[in-house]
Amino acid sequence: MCSLLRKWRQIQSPLVTVITGKSNFSINKKIHIFPYTSPRFASFTRVVPQHNIESKRSLSSTLAGDFELIYRRLMSKDEIREFETVMPDVVNDLVSIAERHKSKEAGEWFGKSLLYNLSLSNNKIGLIPVLTYKSLAKGDQLNPEHLKLAHILGWCFEMMICFILMVDDLVDKSTTRRGQLCWHTLEEVGLFAINDAILIENGLYELLNKHFRKLDCYVDLIELFHQNTFKCICGQSFDMLLTKKNVTTFNMETYDSLVMNKTSSHFFYLPVFVGLHLAGVKDRKVFDESESIIFDLGHYSQVQNDFHDCFGKYEYTGKIGTDIETNKCSWLAVKCMELANAEQRSIIAECYGHNDPQKIARVKQIYEELDMLNIYAKYEEETCRRILMNIQKTSDAVPRDILIEILCQIYDKQIK
Repeated sequence: MCSLLRKWRQIQSPLVTVITGKSNFSINKKIHIFPYTSPRFASFTRVVPQHNIESKRSLSSTLAGDFELIYRRLMSKDEIREFETVMPDVVNDLVSIAERHKSKEAGEWFGKSLLYNLSLSNNKIGLIPVLTYKSLAKGDQLNPEHLKLAHILGWCFEMMICFILMVDDLVDKSTTRRGQLCWHTLEEVGLFAINDAILIENGLYELLNKHFRKLDCYVDLIELFHQNTFKCICGQSFDMLLTKKNVTTFNMETYDSLVMNKTSSHFFYLPVFVGLHLAGVKDRKVFDESESIIFDLGHYSQVQNDFHDCFGKYEYTGKIGTDIETNKCSWLAVKCMELANAEQRSIIAECYGHNDPQKIARVKQIYEELDMLNIYAKYEEETCRRILMNIQKTSDAVPRDILIEILCQIYDKQIK
């Protein structure tokens, strides 16, 4: 137990801000202009001809300019600090609930599990319900009591993401998450992490019951969390089943279906929609217009994640990619199947899905031959422009600022 606590104290996370009252958090104001000017992609320049680099910079500068104009940084330092101050109350609530069942030791362990795993987040994903609520709430809805409820709802969402990622790391046999050791890799934890993930999942419903059961939106919130958790787990199951298939069978239709369930529903749909319900939004049109954009945001985020799994630098992703050796149906693999010639397809079929450094390197070499770096950059630019245009077309009742903020945060890889 002492070893576990020592490891936890070493975590450099927003949690330290909450406990010590000191903040070292800062937001990088720089807007990166696609791979070649962002430090996240510093290792990529060796695989692209210089003339392509220069043309890519000029192609992307206008988009970055557009983002400079709209980038209001709603997820500000103050918003994050205010969100973090609620975390100790959330943890104390859950530990007290667990101890109420005459299991003090279990309650203490639950607290340690929460502190370790929630601290791995940069908290920006949990701010989405808060900012959605604040953008639509009026009058008394913006008093301290209601704003704290919005923050608690944000932490419920953080807990949902937390337990899903804990299970995902176990299944994928990942060793790091956001720059820290995965919970299950700690000597004192191991497979007990499965029980901890279940506790965290059920803990969020305890929070909802304690703080929201008297509100008109309570049933809607419960249903949204249940339904989107189910969709996500279905997506995770689909993801695992696809790893048993040959890479040559992967296609974009399959990938799109995977992403809609695995990423879009729980990562973006849920936090925006719970914020809308908490704010008392009833207009079905607002939900429908937001939904189509949210699914596009989720698709873009997953494609970006797949790209970084292969090409991203660990210093910026905080995770060691495993998609190639675990035979994942990733965007890169799907695009490769679309573009590769017969010889390249044969090599990918032979090498993909094998935990062999030489075969992994051969797959990456094929990706480079197919110019996947520039293909991704083009996809990202076109996708950002299309999503931004669709947001601007929505009705005034839609939380445009929030959708644009999510887009900008994904673009700068701040939501992860």
